[in-house]
Order: sequence, then structure tokens, then C-alpha cells
Amino acid sequence: MALFNAVLELADDHLVLGHRISEWCGHAPMLEEDLAMPNMALDLIGTARTLYAYAAQLEGQGRSEDDMAYLRGEREYRNLLLCERPNEDFAHTMLRQLYFAAFMHPYWQTAQASGDAVIAGVAGKAVKEMAYHIRHAGEWVVRLGDGTEESAQRMKDAVEALHAYTGELFEAGATQDVDDLPDRSAIRDQWETTIDDIFAQAGLSRPVVQFPQLGGRDGRHGEGLGHLLAEMQSVYRAHPGATW
Repeated sequence: MALFNAVLELADDHLVLGHRISEWCGHAPMLEEDLAMPNMALDLIGTARTLYAYAAQLEGQGRSEDDMAYLRGEREYRNLLLCERPNEDFAHTMLRQLYFAAFMHPYWQTAQASGDAVIAGVAGKAVKEMAYHIRHAGEWVVRLGDGTEESAQRMKDAVEALHAYTGELFEAGATQDVDDLPDRSAIRDQWETTIDDIFAQAGLSRPVVQFPQLGGRDGRHGEGLGHLLAEMQSVYRAHPGATW
């Protein structure tokens, strides 16, 4: 069950963050972003679909990827708290995406050598997507951080609000007993290098967090996840088993 739980954690991360980004569709600050952000959301949700299908296969209880996504309650989700944080403003959204992508890119790079064929296959596709997400989100972090007085303040506020949630990225979670998945703690140096490089260009400083916000892997979430799931799951729960 260790591999099942680890795959489920990854799937939950990608689905929840993908849904958060999709909330910008039709509300982005410029037309180009109204196209780019849904595409990034689809990258994440596409990865989540494959992982949910694999988790269902590993479980062997007859559940589908849709059941995994839509028929579990809030306390059953194992996503990072970072992924469920509200969009707030555009600075928060871009910084949250940078934090996540800067971790997942080296994670998937390492996972390409996994002895698990499904994980290696997911990694081969996702590593390219995460490279784009770093570039896209990083450019916005620099543009806003090194921009006007107001944009710089908004980006500083985003760092203050979100950085405490980054420590959970490196917690082993269910992966500690799985040889076919990367060691999360070993990715910290690469993540910090990426963040420090972008922050230097943006005129930002990486805070020292004494008390990181944890709990997502144990199903302890903020109230925002409940609202997100209620919206995301409403149609499937109203019409279980429905197909197009």
C-alpha cells in the first residue's frame, strides 16, 4: 500500500493545484494569460488523471480515476497545503506555481530513472511541462518583484504568506517506504538554487521559516479545500457514473 499512498499524494497535489489555476480562466489580467493558465492547469490535471488511474489499479478495489477525484472527502485528500492555498491575487498565484514547479521539475527528472514503468512514463512528460511552468511563473515573479512599487509589495506579501508552506514539499510522506520514487529531501538544494536565482532577479529575499505549515499529508487541511472540493465534485456527485 505504500506505493498506492505515494501515488495518491502526487495525484492529489496535481489535481488540487490544477483546479486552483483553472479558477483564473476568464479572469486573468491579460488575454495571453487567459490562454496560458488553463493550459498549465490541464498539464497538472492530465498528470493527476494518469496517477489516479494507476492508484486505482494498485488498490484493486474497482475504483476509477473519477472515483478517486470526486468521491473522496476533504480529510481523505493528501495534497500539500501549498497546493490548496487560495489564489488571492496574481502575485500569489504565480509564486505558488513557481514554488511547486521548482520542486516537481527535479523530482520528475529523477523519477525518469524509476524502476516503475508508469512513474517513469509520467515523469518523461511532466518534466517538460514543469520546465515551462518554472519559466512562465518565474518570469512573472521577476516582472512583479522588480516592477512598480505596488507590484513589488504584492510579491513581497505573497512570499510572506506562502513561504511557510514550502517546507512540506520536502517531507517524505508516503514515499519514505517506496524505492521507485525520488527522495524528497534530496531535492531541497536544487529547489533553493532555482528560487534564489529568480528571487535575486526579482529583488526578493527567501525567508527563514522556523515553524513550517504541515498537515496536508495527514488530511489536515484549511477550510478552502472543502470549498474547492464542493465546487469540483458537485456534478459528479449529483450524477454518479454519468458519461458524456
